[in-house]
Amino acid sequence: MLRRWALDEVDELYRTAADSLTHLAPWMAWAAHGYSDADARHHIEQVHADWAERRGYGYAIRLADGTLVGACGMTDRIGPGGMEIGYWLHPAHTGNGYVTAAAAALTAEAFRIGADRVEIVHDVANARSGAVPRRLGFTEVARRPPQEERTSAEAGEDVVWRRTAP
Repeated sequence: MLRRWALDEVDELYRTAADSLTHLAPWMAWAAHGYSDADARHHIEQVHADWAERRGYGYAIRLADGTLVGACGMTDRIGPGGMEIGYWLHPAHTGNGYVTAAAAALTAEAFRIGADRVEIVHDVANARSGAVPRRLGFTEVARRPPQEERTSAEAGEDVVWRRTAP
């Protein structure tokens, strides 16, 4: 279940992300430097600002019982008409298809709101992250140097996957 982040979920986001740092830090620059309550607050405030400007849409990934298991979102940072999807999960909840389902829902929503293409980008060494766009029928369209800080497990080559609007 995806739900837009609420301002009163800062503590829950902080606890879940902080508990996931060992799992996420090798792949995500924001996690490699630690994660504070202030970081969680900034993230949720930024999500709300992006929604208001229609630039991005961030969501909590929750189980049916309400348990927070991760986060996902899409942003227009790839240019007009495009949305890029990102995601992460708490390590206790990987391998259950939650990210694939979240990315599928985000892709459908991106096309519903008028995007002409959706991209997912990951480091070539992150095979688990790369399995998501492959399962969803995205096509690999490029390999490039990373656009963000390189982390400890990354090989330093980003893979760009794309789906175009039906």
